[in-house]
Amino acid sequence: MLRSLRIISSLFCSIRVGDTIRNPRFVDGGKLKQFDKVTANPMWNQKFPQGVFENDAYNRFLYGIPPSNSSSDWGWIPHMFASLNDKGKLIVVIDTGVVSRGSGNTGSNREKEIRKKFVDNDYVEAVILLTDNLFYNTTAPGNIIVVNKNKPHKGEILLINASKEFVKGRPKNYLTEENMKRIEEVYKNWEVIDGFSKIITNEEAARNDYNLSPSRYVATGEKEEYLPVDEVLVELEQVEEERKEIDEELNAILLQAGFGGWKIK
Repeated sequence: MLRSLRIISSLFCSIRVGDTIRNPRFVDGGKLKQFDKVTANPMWNQKFPQGVFENDAYNRFLYGIPPSNSSSDWGWIPHMFASLNDKGKLIVVIDTGVVSRGSGNTGSNREKEIRKKFVDNDYVEAVILLTDNLFYNTTAPGNIIVVNKNKPHKGEILLINASKEFVKGRPKNYLTEENMKRIEEVYKNWEVIDGFSKIITNEEAARNDYNLSPSRYVATGEKEEYLPVDEVLVELEQVEEERKEIDEELNAILLQAGFGGWKIK
């Protein structure tokens, strides 16, 4: 497909095949190449061994190590971010849980901590919620996240709830030119429309525990929305992963305290 696009467009492009997380191909002198724009629609909720992130040779995960046993979605965004130049922008199509998992929980959550650092450093520019049943590999809705190293609207995040912008089709829903144009114009004009878009500050995001889900801030006036089943399963896996980490910490404390025969399970 990429080769076909190259022939049709007559544009110069370089196609590299490989494992982006384990072995990125766009490197120069042992460092990631830098780009003005980076876009991707990676596989959602993919899992990678913990060591892949902890032993990264390119220093991509400076904001934290993503979960390995539940979802490594926050492995893709730091990789793309590390591939940007000083004024670069990335756009990623990813599952909805990326912008909300861990928010509202009393315990620590790796995804929320990484998300927090992107917000606190003023890199998150926009989050756009798409409708469900758009993609051929899942019926779940998705998000478009825009991360910008040179935001024109400092300290602000544009949230667009475009979950009703679609035409029902078989077997999949789809966006018309009109749907896409409406989303594009609101983003370009940095516009607030009741029931469609809202601008929040980084401080407001912090007050909401770094939940960046557009549906939390922009009500469409229709029935209550629920998490897709696959998102619920990912959250359950994360809770179990966090429980195991806490058990390991408590067991280490018991061992140091002289209770070597005790073990929390």
